[in-house]
Amino acid sequence: MASTRQTARPVYMSGRERGKGQTAAGTAARYVGALALLAMAAIHLEQYAGSGYSKIPTIGTLFLLNFAGGTVVALALMSPLDRLADGRGRGVTLLLALAGAAMAAVAIAFLLISESTTLFGFRESGYRPAIVLALSVEGLAVLCLGGFAAARLRE
Repeated sequence: MASTRQTARPVYMSGRERGKGQTAAGTAARYVGALALLAMAAIHLEQYAGSGYSKIPTIGTLFLLNFAGGTVVALALMSPLDRLADGRGRGVTLLLALAGAAMAAVAIAFLLISESTTLFGFRESGYRPAIVLALSVEGLAVLCLGGFAAARLRE
């Protein structure tokens, strides 16, 4: 009687990507974190261009830099960097995840500081929808990208 028993689980059932040693949850955290970072960048651009933050000294520049940096890091995280030769892509992806998590964490910290005291001569007041949305996506970016980076470091 022939045996129908499989000895190895197919890739789609193993929870791992082909040859990368990364779980599907890790991949999801990377891309969700990158999308949250992109949302953070878009919110900062809208506040800079549409809500008058461009006129605020130092803060306006920081909003524009947050947009540019967040966009670059998010797009790089969504690119296939893991495929770079000699395994360097994995290290680059790790550094990008750490940079993205740090950017989002600093944005949260600066917002909370500006709510309670002045930050570069500026004080934010109230939790309007843009601020609540920014805090939400920044928190999501910190959790996802930080978790992704922690998992990469354990591999």
